[in-house]
Amino acid sequence: MLTSTEIRNRFLEFFRERGHTVVKSSSLVPGNDPTLLFTNAGMVQFKEIYLGLETRPYSRAVSAQKCMRVSGKHNDLENVGPSPRHHTFFEMLGNFSFGDYFKEGAIKLAWEFLTVEMGLDPDRLYPTVYLEDDEAHDIWVHEIGIAPERITRLGRKDNFWEMADTGPCGPDSEIMYDRGPAYCTCHREDCSPATECERWMEIWNLVFTQFDQQADGTLVPLTKRNIDTGLGLERITAVLQGVDNNYDTDIFTPIMQRTQTLLGHTDEQRLAQMVPYRVIADHSRAIAFLIADGVLPGNEGRNYVLRLVLRRAARFGRRLGFRGPFLAETCDAVIDNMGEHYGELVERRGFIRQVVTNEEERFLATLDTGLARLEQIADELGTRGAVTVPGVDAFKLYDTYGFPLEMTRDAAAEMGLAVDEEGFRRAMAEQRERARSSQRFAADNDADFYRTLGLSSNRFVGYDTCVAEATVLSLATDGRQIATAEAGARVQVVLDVTPFYAESGGQVGDTGLISTGAATLQVHNTTRPVPDVTVHHAQVLHGELTTGDRVKAQVDESRRLDIARNHSATHLLHRALRQVLGEHAAQSGSLVAPERLRFDFSHLAPLTAEQLEQVQAIVNAEIRANRPISTRVMRFDEALSAGAIALFGEKYGDEVRAVATEGFT
Repeated sequence: MLTSTEIRNRFLEFFRERGHTVVKSSSLVPGNDPTLLFTNAGMVQFKEIYLGLETRPYSRAVSAQKCMRVSGKHNDLENVGPSPRHHTFFEMLGNFSFGDYFKEGAIKLAWEFLTVEMGLDPDRLYPTVYLEDDEAHDIWVHEIGIAPERITRLGRKDNFWEMADTGPCGPDSEIMYDRGPAYCTCHREDCSPATECERWMEIWNLVFTQFDQQADGTLVPLTKRNIDTGLGLERITAVLQGVDNNYDTDIFTPIMQRTQTLLGHTDEQRLAQMVPYRVIADHSRAIAFLIADGVLPGNEGRNYVLRLVLRRAARFGRRLGFRGPFLAETCDAVIDNMGEHYGELVERRGFIRQVVTNEEERFLATLDTGLARLEQIADELGTRGAVTVPGVDAFKLYDTYGFPLEMTRDAAAEMGLAVDEEGFRRAMAEQRERARSSQRFAADNDADFYRTLGLSSNRFVGYDTCVAEATVLSLATDGRQIATAEAGARVQVVLDVTPFYAESGGQVGDTGLISTGAATLQVHNTTRPVPDVTVHHAQVLHGELTTGDRVKAQVDESRRLDIARNHSATHLLHRALRQVLGEHAAQSGSLVAPERLRFDFSHLAPLTAEQLEQVQAIVNAEIRANRPISTRVMRFDEALSAGAIALFGEKYGDEVRAVATEGFT
């Protein structure tokens, strides 16, 4: 029987042997994508390729991607535990084609992997296709040899993928696994994937991105068609290991065995309480991976989600009989089981344990009192014949005892009660945003505007010079392109070549001058709304500038040097913090400006006066040492091997510019 590790490795190797570049999983915290709370699919790290905003040196890729679905549209939390296949954290295996092979290639590769590499019985695999996708249907029939009656055509809801209301989209084809007549729940003679019966389990989704959807719903064929596939590791492992649900695979059983050992339960006791065991196993994976990727418990956004998941697991642990912290041990089981492939788990083991224990102790201090208060509320409602916990009481449970709404809802449901969630929200709005509202980020209008222009890439020369000759590619103001900018106008200028460094990674953009013989513009900021397009935000001091003009672009070099000094200082500060506090003290944000810097980092408590003095002494000593600084462009994986620190949530290309302070950072 194949282990889950062997399945993952064989998937990656299968596609590597067929010309795919193995791409490491991106962080659960999406880089440069404010529309997502978490990475929730394998295609997220390739999103800008699909949008035509980024190119990479490969046209085929394969990955095993860490994913979370605990928010917004993909909220599986309430199903986790009772359901055999719903999870908060999961791994998505996927192969991707960027303008390379299309439907036939994707279908043939998937079929070969499942039936030849994995040895699945072809007679138990049933494809579905989009209702109007005759091309995919014919490939399944004529190239793979599937009988037409075994192929189910489904509508847009089931077999058509969209990234958003507009943009790249296309039909998909799902490969369903027939679990057998014994699992039929529809009890219909025409039982098929169309009847949404438990007999049929989706194991692989092949998405054929071939259209650009317009605002009016029109589908315009793409010139470059792509493939995006997703094969859930948990589901395919259950199939290959011959078990009825994901929790009986070797992905989850080590965690449940650790829980059972800690409790001293017999197998019969464990089987009698499978929902709490499953919740703890599932949530322990989410907790360990989120903390490893730099997320800490908190009251907003992804930090709130971690707190919610951790506290939900702790409450289910109390139901099993735990009276003290235990989740550090179950997270240890996750690390033991998955650390070989995901090295960040092993590297941050101590920090993960520390964060989990601190948060669990904090919650357990009020858990029993909070549950007693909820039981009191239930009794009061019972005397009145009411069945809904008032929103104000639900909020008090949150505010006083640390009960997230979702957890109160869980506990109330076990008592046969509902919760006035709208009332909770009204009470909550006065103090803090809930996690779901925290993900409503404003759209970036500049990004939308420049995405539609389709400008050619700028060439950045700012690492070598502060002055460059260039041609004006675009002038814009108030969200529209203009041909000429006159004296006094505020304008956005795009050049074919620029020495101006755009605002990025917390560092402010360059300022300076753009000039011709007849015009001068003061550049007051520089941004990059879309990859490879640098926008100079400027005001025309005198004269006029026209698209196509040749100009001299000159950075304020003195200000650039001030910024560079503060940028170097952030690196010294980061290294000093890691020396004093531990390697977990990772950068989580920063501001690098000419006159000041701000450095945000993850730690569990305020620094003591002694720690502050230590950090200050280390940084000042390094400044006085005046060590040489070197830069080198290298492959991302090479930079990591050389000791470079990759920051959580940041997005890196295949090549990076690594900066080193001799003997220190």
